[in-house]
Amino acid sequence: MGSTEQWPAAKVRQTFIDYFCRNGHTFVPSSSVVPHSDPTLLFANAGMNQYKSIFLGTVDPSSDFAKLKRAVNSQKTFFEMLGNWSFGDYFKKEAIQFSWDLLTKVYHLSSNRLYVTYFKGDPATGLGPDLEAKEIWRSVGVPEDHILPGDMKDNFWEMGDQGPCGPCSEVHYDRIGGRNAAELVNQDDPNVLEIWNNVFVQYNREPDKSLQPLPNKHVDTGLGYERLVSVLQDKMSNYDTDVFTPLFETIQKVTGAREYRGKFGDEDPDGIDTAYRVVADHVRTLTFAISDGAVPNNEGRGYVVRRVLRRGARYARKYFNSSIGDFFSKLVPTLVQQMGDMFPEIKKKESDVIEILNEEEESFAKTLDRGERQFEQFAQQSKLKDSEKLHGELVWRLYDTFGFPVDLTRLMAEERGLSIDDNEFETARLKAKEASRGVKKAGSDLLTLGVHELGQLEKISDVPKTDDNPKFGRENITSQIKKLYTQGKFIQSTEEVQEGEQIGLILDRTNFYAEQGGQEYDTGKIIIDGVAELEVQNVQIYAGYVLHTGYMKYGNLSAGDEVICEYDELRRWPIRNNHTGTHILNFALREVLGDGVDQKGSLVAPEKLRFDFSHRSQISDQELEKIEDISTKYIRQNCMVYAKDVPLATAREIEGLRAVFGEVYPDPVRVVSVGVEVEELLQNVKNPKWRGVSIEFCGGTHVQKTGDIKELVIIEENGIAKGIRRIIAVTGEDAHAVQRLASDFSDRLGTLERMPYGPDKEQEVKTTQADLNQLSISAITKSKFRDRFAKVVKAQSDGQKAQQKAEAKKAVDAVNEYFAHHKDKRTLVLKLPISANAKAVSEAIKQVQTKNKDKTVYLMAADASDGRVIHSCFVSEEANQQGLLASEWTNTISSILGGKAGGKGASSLGNGTNPERVDEAVEAATKYLEKFSL
Repeated sequence: MGSTEQWPAAKVRQTFIDYFCRNGHTFVPSSSVVPHSDPTLLFANAGMNQYKSIFLGTVDPSSDFAKLKRAVNSQKTFFEMLGNWSFGDYFKKEAIQFSWDLLTKVYHLSSNRLYVTYFKGDPATGLGPDLEAKEIWRSVGVPEDHILPGDMKDNFWEMGDQGPCGPCSEVHYDRIGGRNAAELVNQDDPNVLEIWNNVFVQYNREPDKSLQPLPNKHVDTGLGYERLVSVLQDKMSNYDTDVFTPLFETIQKVTGAREYRGKFGDEDPDGIDTAYRVVADHVRTLTFAISDGAVPNNEGRGYVVRRVLRRGARYARKYFNSSIGDFFSKLVPTLVQQMGDMFPEIKKKESDVIEILNEEEESFAKTLDRGERQFEQFAQQSKLKDSEKLHGELVWRLYDTFGFPVDLTRLMAEERGLSIDDNEFETARLKAKEASRGVKKAGSDLLTLGVHELGQLEKISDVPKTDDNPKFGRENITSQIKKLYTQGKFIQSTEEVQEGEQIGLILDRTNFYAEQGGQEYDTGKIIIDGVAELEVQNVQIYAGYVLHTGYMKYGNLSAGDEVICEYDELRRWPIRNNHTGTHILNFALREVLGDGVDQKGSLVAPEKLRFDFSHRSQISDQELEKIEDISTKYIRQNCMVYAKDVPLATAREIEGLRAVFGEVYPDPVRVVSVGVEVEELLQNVKNPKWRGVSIEFCGGTHVQKTGDIKELVIIEENGIAKGIRRIIAVTGEDAHAVQRLASDFSDRLGTLERMPYGPDKEQEVKTTQADLNQLSISAITKSKFRDRFAKVVKAQSDGQKAQQKAEAKKAVDAVNEYFAHHKDKRTLVLKLPISANAKAVSEAIKQVQTKNKDKTVYLMAADASDGRVIHSCFVSEEANQQGLLASEWTNTISSILGGKAGGKGASSLGNGTNPERVDEAVEAATKYLEKFSL
């Protein structure tokens, strides 16, 4: 048996790759663990994910992948998997021969310790046994008693609820040896472990759960890298190999914990060894996920990453007594040193990963202690009630308030001997989230071409892949209908379709743009003048076939008909502006923010462009203004926009080229250059001058010259996830429209600034604030407007305070002057010459209460514009002794003025709604006093 010195982990991996490269395979770098182009998956769960389009027959026929027949790589799912693939090339015989040859003759594993399985069939699904695989294993030298049948669970592989699948054949290894371990295969024995699985992909699992044969047969194999290393190094666990020991050494150094001893379960009573393993696994997962763009947040895969980090952070704190805030980031350099050569993306993104991990850890550290205390209280309450479960509502509260993922709370509950009721949690979650429930997306019933329809098309010689080169032109074209499609079947004529049913047309050539690369589809018409018209509402491309979907407006169309293709130019026009605008914006971002800016997504629609990109900090107003200025200058140069197909290998060498990480490009690839002819770029691809030019791979539609765009205005900039920013911008007429809107609003602010303080201005401030919040204009201009508006609000507040003070003085003076001129008077009912100012009225009443206690006073202040009346009274002790009660007095007057009144003791305050009746109220209050001898 081998050793770490004979078979270091890196050598094991390289040996596998070299073997298959010698046998005609192409090395393909691992895809992202984040399957950006596959909405059915949160994360890559298998090495075949990146080849899904090949298996399904939907691969772009001009891409590198379309030419790929054999591939090999080390695939980074959340454990490393070595794999080899065949795409319609070799099948079971060669796959099995490669496996046996590599294991026994290259890695020199003992054939006596190897056991293989084959699919024994499944009568319930009508699948027979895979006797072909069994016979091939026998032919390469595997003993009969080492060839074992397996059921659907172990020997039929599926990547999910639907998609490519097929029977598989596993290879297992017995660590002990010197025995027949056949009975221990697939029995969860730690010493008899599966190391390799050969999947023979020949079916597709349909949405209705049925199995349909694929057009071509493929091979997808996965060899567990860590397991193979443990076998070759003669270690009893993956964690005892040099795949993990460098990380364990760093963990020990960072935490000061005892060394890793390789103990499990009851043999690890303090949980330290378990914590070593959990932390090492977690830092690997986090580093790969974040490097590939899955930053922590509260949605989808981002929330999975957040859960992993928070659970790992608690392990570090609980078992290593480590402070949380920068724990995981201290481990990242060791992992990068180990795996950065094989997976260069983690080396490139190392600083980003560290920054994001620190931010996320620091955020969780703020709630971890409080959340744990709250959990302990909840757990104690459950114990006191003699309950063995933590109520789901409490679990939701831990999540909602403290950010505790459910699986973390479950782990903590299990430590306390408690369970969690998932149904209760779900009920609580739905109740809390009811307001934000999503609705079914419109258009979800859009006609699509599946793998079987594409397989049928491939077999029809007179239905070629659609020539869509005319989409780059601007003219209507004549085409021939090759196929009509509806409700999962191909038809000859729309006469076979009921009115109102959706129809799809495949043409020999089209000028319609099919949605791809972030650019929205075209709409328009496919017509035979005066005979028939299809209103095209959507255009999509499937493996080179462009499907135009819509509804018949009149007449009928049949296969073979010559038709006119007329896309909607009014829709395409702004799309072109926005697409070239996106390229210019991308260029400006790099100029201002640096080379670390990478595109993370885009949308090119008629009404706007949206661009997501990597950047670690908020963009300042000054940076945003500079980005917009550079974009505007580029547009104003009125540069020509050039495009040309270039061999992919050559195109990738062009200095300053911008491309999307992880995107599969066709070969040749279309290069779009703004301002310099592509032929000139190719004369010297490494010319540093090209960094001053917008150059991108792009199959979209563009303006002829940048002046067509007119303007580019950024209307929104914000963060959508950690390290990911989003800009929304408008161009052309839409840009002019927002500029006009901004100009109008600036005039409105000017008017507001000049208005004198008063109720009218106060009302206008409220209205303006609401409108400013909803205003869709330049983000830079909007920020300036907010500054201007803040000054208006401050001036308004200052004016309000000054008015309050002035009116209070006026009210007090009015009362004092009256009694100064009428020294013998003991009562006063007065309408004050001020607005409905409660504070001013209260100040005047307070003045009487403290300075003129022997007086009985009723004051009223009315504001017709505001529809309010403030009225208040003070009753002297003498009047009170005669039976005059303040509350009764104001209640009597409230019957006239409306509203309510109330108070205790000698004073009472009312808020009325009938200012027009204030004179009547003064008369009534005066008459009320006549009941008493004052």
